Formats: sequence, structure tokens, C-alpha cells
Amino acid sequence: MSTTRIALILHYDGSAFNGWQVQPAGVPTVQTVLEHALAKIALHPVATIVAGRTDTGVHATAQVVHFDTTATRPLSAWVRGINAHLPSSVAVQAAYEVSPEFSARFDAYRRSYRYVLCNEAVRPVILAGKVGWAFRDLSVAAMQQAAVCLVGEHDFSSFRASECQAKSPIKTMYSVNIHSHDSMVCFDFQANAFLHHMVRNLVGALVYVGYGKLSVADFAALLAAKDRTLAPPTFMPDGLYLTGVDYPEHFGVPRATIPAWLWGQTT
Repeated sequence: MSTTRIALILHYDGSAFNGWQVQPAGVPTVQTVLEHALAKIALHPVATIVAGRTDTGVHATAQVVHFDTTATRPLSAWVRGINAHLPSSVAVQAAYEVSPEFSARFDAYRRSYRYVLCNEAVRPVILAGKVGWAFRDLSVAAMQQAAVCLVGEHDFSSFRASECQAKSPIKTMYSVNIHSHDSMVCFDFQANAFLHHMVRNLVGALVYVGYGKLSVADFAALLAAKDRTLAPPTFMPDGLYLTGVDYPEHFGVPRATIPAWLWGQTT
């Protein structure tokens, strides 16, 4: 029996889950609910491969997964049908039939994250779980100056979680953009890949720069030190969104755009 490979683009609210990856029975994860919904439509067990495994509390507007199925369904069924079996915190945005060689994980050559930070004196309530929070005034200009040193190929050990399983701490950062929109500060990162907690650790250190606790030179020295013990604590996951995954054009999986509601300019 022939199989078809399907790629999906997902949105999800990570605050409802203990991360992406399947865990012991009873622990809610995005992969668990997605594979359950897929099985309802495919009428057979389905295993998914994901572009990037997000942590507890981390959101996505452009997560990409692929799976193989023996079922013959119109692409619309892989959107509306799956969504009918998903909780309100997860939704399939689009489905594409792809070649059997396509891998959501290994064919991705660039990944993008946005961290949205609320810079107000009082913690956000309506947006709790959807944005990070910094109650002291931040210097966006100082954070922008500090972020310049991140672009290029570097050893990011100073911003790597101790439990990170990546084979190498060396990654290529294509761009870092920081901009403010009213009281929201958005940090956009694009790299070939990211280490465990890397974005949250970078944001935590940049916030220290914004507060004046670290100078621009201190931040550059921290990157060069390759020592996680010297860096500020890991920042909260609440405001972190996976906003883009890029693949070679011939696979036919277009890059999802950042939704207008995610504050400020798109990248």
C-alpha cells in the first residue's frame, strides 16, 4: 500500500502544554494531541516529525510537522478534519503534499523566533502567558547595540541550557532585530538552528543590558566567554513564539508570515 507524506503548519498556545514532545501518559503535549487528532482522520496511528521541539509555555505561529499516511484525503481534510479533533489551543493552518524525501526537521535551513516583552510597571493580566514582562524601563537602543555582536557564526555556549543535547554549540545567527511598539518590545532572531533555551537566555541577557546591569561590552564578553555560569538567568517562556521555518523552494512548503496581531513589524 502506497504512502503519502503531508506537511502541516501549526499555530498553538504553548501555555496549555508541557512542551511539544510526547511524554508519559497523562502529560499534555502538543505532539500528543496532534497525533491523536491525525489518527482520527487517517484511521491509523500517525507519527509526526517536527521542525523544532518547543518547551513548556512556548508558542508557535509557524510550526511545521510532517507525517506519512496510507489514507487518501483531500488537503482540506488535513486542515478542517484535524482541527475538529484538536483542543482550542492548537490549530492546523495549512496542509501540503510533499515528496517522500522531505523532512520537517532536517531540511529546514533557517528558523525564526519572536520574543514579545511587555515593558510596563504592572504585570500584564489579560496577556498573561502570552508575553514576557519587564517592569523597569528598558533602553531599546542599548539592547540593539549589544545584539549586533550576535550576528554570524558563534559558539553560543553562554546561552545554552545545561541539558541541551545539541552536538555542537556553534550556530549561525543570520539576524537579530529589536523594536518597540507602544509598551511592547519585540526581539526577532533568525538562525540556522537554536540551542535549548538559547532565545530565552539571549533575551534574559539583553534585558540586563536594557536595565543597565550589563554594558554592551559586557554582553560581547559574555558571548566570547562561552560559559553559561556567567550569564543572567533564563528568561520566562511566556512571550516566545516560533514564527518561521524556511525550506528549499522545491519542497513547496512556503514560509508562514508573522500574524499582524503579534505586535509590530513583521520579518
